[in-house]
Amino acid sequence: MNIQELNTALVTIIQKKQELSKLSYNDNRYDDVEEELHDLEDEFNDNYGEYLEDILGDVHVKVCPDTDVLLPTAYLPETLNGEGQVEITGKQGVWVEADAFPNKEARLVLVPNPTRIILSVGKQVREEVWRAE
Repeated sequence: MNIQELNTALVTIIQKKQELSKLSYNDNRYDDVEEELHDLEDEFNDNYGEYLEDILGDVHVKVCPDTDVLLPTAYLPETLNGEGQVEITGKQGVWVEADAFPNKEARLVLVPNPTRIILSVGKQVREEVWRAE
């Protein structure tokens, strides 16, 4: 697996999500940008889906065995900051039932730069549970 290409694809999708979020539904470009985003997501799942679903399956077994694995694109955040990093908020990624944090809202987020999966719990916990190597 070419981790650099995977990382670049992640950044591209997140940037497109960010572009779409800045447009109103009335914007003439909205439908075109939305279609571009869906095409990028489909291509990403075709190219990296099997690889990432295996990794996500392993992470789910360790962290949240009672939660189903979704398509990798479901785990992506919505924005990157000016430095190309993700500022993880409590609403990004996929909601999971994390065994180590019962009765807490937990999420898994697939982030770039470097490519990794972060367990986010509330406002305090940001635990790296996998890193691409």
